[in-house]
Amino acid sequence: MKLKIFASTALAALVLCGVAKAQDAALPALEKDEALHARLPEGIRTAGKMISVNNGSFPPYEIVTGTEMTGASADLTHALGQVLGVTIEHETVGGLPALLAGVNSGRYQFAFGPVGDFKSREEANDFVDWVQEYVVFAVQNGNPKAIVSLDTACGNRIAVMAGGSAERVIKAQDEKCQADGKAAIEVQSYTDQPSSILSVRSKRADAFFSSQAPLTYFVSQANGQLELSGVGEKNGFDNLFQGAVVPKGSPLAEILKDGIQVLMDNGAYAAIMKKWGLENNMLEEPGINLGGSLPK
Repeated sequence: MKLKIFASTALAALVLCGVAKAQDAALPALEKDEALHARLPEGIRTAGKMISVNNGSFPPYEIVTGTEMTGASADLTHALGQVLGVTIEHETVGGLPALLAGVNSGRYQFAFGPVGDFKSREEANDFVDWVQEYVVFAVQNGNPKAIVSLDTACGNRIAVMAGGSAERVIKAQDEKCQADGKAAIEVQSYTDQPSSILSVRSKRADAFFSSQAPLTYFVSQANGQLELSGVGEKNGFDNLFQGAVVPKGSPLAEILKDGIQVLMDNGAYAAIMKKWGLENNMLEEPGINLGGSLPK
């Protein structure tokens, strides 16, 4: 198995060129839910804020530019903060392992994400799931390597996010390729989404295997250079839920779930998701630890 680790570079910022900075008209201010506010831990109520950690740009959910974050998750946490009666701030770390470590150490109260929810991850964390996702390929226009499924990834250079579930699936597929006498996959692991997609645009990789929502966004920003492939296939996954992450047993899980439910009930959730083209990823109601087993 060939495995390469690629760090984020300044060139990754090129992927986000053309992103419209002007936002839609601000959503109406939401009323503070006094009962939910009262359920927050005393330390959060006293501070008047929570910190949500992210691991870099994950458009259209999280678009990190310097110290600022925009995107669906930014809009949703702004609305959620109004409902909870606190300010939700954002901090960025490098990679998913650092994100999970920061949450579990108590350095950050939670990660709004969305982060993939799997039973193995639920051993150390609780997930408040608020979207459903699918995993597909972003390939060069015309799909010159004919990558349409995991089986057709054999012998190709596939970019993935380091530490994510897609990395585990593509590495398992590489072993299957070789066991079947086919050419190995060159797995290229990157620390963030922009670096990963740039590898395909610059033809250093043949495909980026990742969540459909951000890949749809990146393809729309690629001026015809990219297209999606493998849409409608399981690609090693069954039902895939994603959401916010809190330490195991944290009272924040139920509070966040109920806060998100308020946003669903008052229409803010649907308005924000549709604003960012995520209507196909919406859930009817949030849930805690809905995830299944991580593919082997």
